[in-house]
Amino acid sequence: MIEGVEFASAHVYAIPLRTRFRGIDVREGMLLRGPLGWGEFCPFPEYGDREATAWLSTAVEQITLGWPAPVRDRIPVNATVPAVGPERAFEIVARSGCRTAKVKIADHPDSLAEDLARVEAVRAALGPGGHLRIDANGRWDVDTAIGRIKLLDRAAGGLEYVEQPCATIDELAAVRRRVEVRIAADESIRRADDPLKVAVAGAADIAVIKCTPLGGVRRALRVAEASGLPCVVSSALETSVGLAAQLALAGALPRLDFACGLGTLSLLDGDSVHPDLAPRPVDGHLPVHRTPPVPDPARLDAYRPADPRRIAWWHDRLGRVRSRWERSPLGHGS
Repeated sequence: MIEGVEFASAHVYAIPLRTRFRGIDVREGMLLRGPLGWGEFCPFPEYGDREATAWLSTAVEQITLGWPAPVRDRIPVNATVPAVGPERAFEIVARSGCRTAKVKIADHPDSLAEDLARVEAVRAALGPGGHLRIDANGRWDVDTAIGRIKLLDRAAGGLEYVEQPCATIDELAAVRRRVEVRIAADESIRRADDPLKVAVAGAADIAVIKCTPLGGVRRALRVAEASGLPCVVSSALETSVGLAAQLALAGALPRLDFACGLGTLSLLDGDSVHPDLAPRPVDGHLPVHRTPPVPDPARLDAYRPADPRRIAWWHDRLGRVRSRWERSPLGHGS
């Protein structure tokens, strides 16, 4: 059992996105209260109950155990650029204050011309000294990845790395052998049957770690160590409540060699907390806090789904996932 967690009174939110991102226009999830404050349960709709148990584990850790002590008090972050036109891409980066930008690409099969224009615009906004990385979300085959990485690297004036160009570990390894740009693994780690055992060292140069779908800060730290690679912490498009756990992970990593993908509140057209409490990048950095922020009651009301069926859907999902979590190794501290 999970002592002290107020499941029955969990709040469902539905916050619009400023720009369509990873196929959605509205971010939905739940906010749970426990002995140590608030946590967030927000697995994407395509995640089944088995995968969603890790997302619940992250929220439970946050509100019942807390996080390990940080070794740094601020985190360098990248600007995140959705699949938008070049003018909008330039504006996002120029206004971000960040010296690193991650650009979403490959959102449809014929996107190459759009991707090249977006990358060129981001390079212009960053200037020659900024770091530019791209994310294909596993949408390419090996030959496509090799050809397009070379073109995009040239358009970018040098890429810092390419995140998840292909879907599988074997494909990542094949691409890595044939390009000079670093390869980062994301979905190959967090959606593996056992993220603690997935062998990415031969297939990638960087591990992208997201504690929300990995089961919490402590478990994500073990995954990072097991990967044997430099790590980048990235968000799962949470509100400020859930983002606090990602910042806690980045704050606790022994080494942090790259900017992290945690500046994602700018993608949401709203938040669960008052703007004064929301972490905003200052000089390209976000602060690490020891405790999560407290939701604003007015915003809980404002972003409650208008359709009561969505509220019922989320509470039903939480009940199923809670039952599965309590029977799983995650529910027994592993």
